[in-house]
Amino acid sequence: MPLKIASKDADGVVVLELEGKIILGEESNSLRERMKNLLAEDRRKIVMNMGNVTYIDSAGLGTLVAAFHSARNHGAVLKLSNLGQKFQEVLQVTKLLTVFEVFDSEAAAVQSFAK
Repeated sequence: MPLKIASKDADGVVVLELEGKIILGEESNSLRERMKNLLAEDRRKIVMNMGNVTYIDSAGLGTLVAAFHSARNHGAVLKLSNLGQKFQEVLQVTKLLTVFEVFDSEAAAVQSFAK
C-alpha cells in the first residue's frame, strides 16, 4: 500500500496525516518531496501525525531524520504525534526519541507551538 499523505492547517501549523508504510522507495520519496515543498512554501511549524503508519523500515527512519534536519536547517520545527507503542519502541531503541519532540496527540503537538 502506498503512503498516503494528507495535510491540513491547524492554527498556522501544517499537520501531515500519514497513512501506510514509510519504506524505501516511492513511500519515503513522497514524504521527502512533501517536506521539501512545505519548506519551499516557508512553512515553519510542522506536525507529522503517525497514528496510521503501519510500518517503518530503516530507510523510513532515515527519511524522518532527514526531514527533521531539513526543517531545522530552514528554521522550521518538525514534531511527531500519535506514535503508537511499536513505533515509540523503535525510536527509543534507536535513541531517536532524544531527537524528535513527540506528543501523544495531534492536538497536543499543535498546541505546543503556541507556547
